[in-house]
Amino acid sequence: MKDEIRDNYTEAGTLASAILKKGRGMVTVGASLLDVVEGIEQMVVDEGAGLAFPLNVSFNEAAAHDTAYAGDERVFAAGDLIKIDLGVHLDGYIADTATTVNLGDHADLVSASEQALAEAIRAVRPGVTTGELGGIIQQTIEAKGFKPIANLTGHGLGQFQIHTQPSIPNIRLIGGTPLVEGMVIAIEPFATTGSGRVNDEQRIEILQQIGNHPVRMPAARRVLEDISDRNGMPFARRWITDQKRDLALNALIRAGVCYGYPVLHDQPGSMVSQHEHTLIVTEEGSFVTTA
Repeated sequence: MKDEIRDNYTEAGTLASAILKKGRGMVTVGASLLDVVEGIEQMVVDEGAGLAFPLNVSFNEAAAHDTAYAGDERVFAAGDLIKIDLGVHLDGYIADTATTVNLGDHADLVSASEQALAEAIRAVRPGVTTGELGGIIQQTIEAKGFKPIANLTGHGLGQFQIHTQPSIPNIRLIGGTPLVEGMVIAIEPFATTGSGRVNDEQRIEILQQIGNHPVRMPAARRVLEDISDRNGMPFARRWITDQKRDLALNALIRAGVCYGYPVLHDQPGSMVSQHEHTLIVTEEGSFVTTA
């Protein structure tokens, strides 16, 4: 890995870590979700960095892909378990990190995903397979009395790419991809009191351009112009201010130009915790950019 690239990954990770620590302090009972999301995203911009994806803030049984929407009136309440997932990039080199804020009596569940992440990081070195990492994550979470979420994974990172190979499972798998020196990966265990699998909600707040073919609707063309500086990275519905935004986005999804990420949740009444770090695999182990 070139020094310049490593420096960008490292600086992005340092920024992401500092901003996440500040941001988690904003998640208090009675605080506005929209204010917190916009405040944390603005911190990234103020530091001269870019958002690799809209800030994910997921409540309770929701695990991923939720964020504030325009006019969102949700507030944090006593008893909530809040996941914050932040992506920061410098010149497209991404730091992806997440933590869980406990506003209730969920300390053991929070600890389960946090310890699973720590144990997996300790095991990272060239030659270790992603299946072995999944086994470590599963064993750690189950030892705490909870379930890992089987259909969510960690992932590789590339320039302007938030999900590349290899996938890093949260359950034990035979085989898997061997890690090699220079790989950039995000490990993100999820622990749940529920079923251990997430399903799609109907609501979609985060989207990503995946195609370039022409579209007829003028509003859809305007949206594509608005997101052209994203370089294919995800964006939030609330970032689009066009009056025909929803019609345009639906048209882009139908045309296969954009993909919508549904909010992902375990069964109602369950609770999900998440922790995540970005790592560079080194000759003897790993360097955690977001520590």
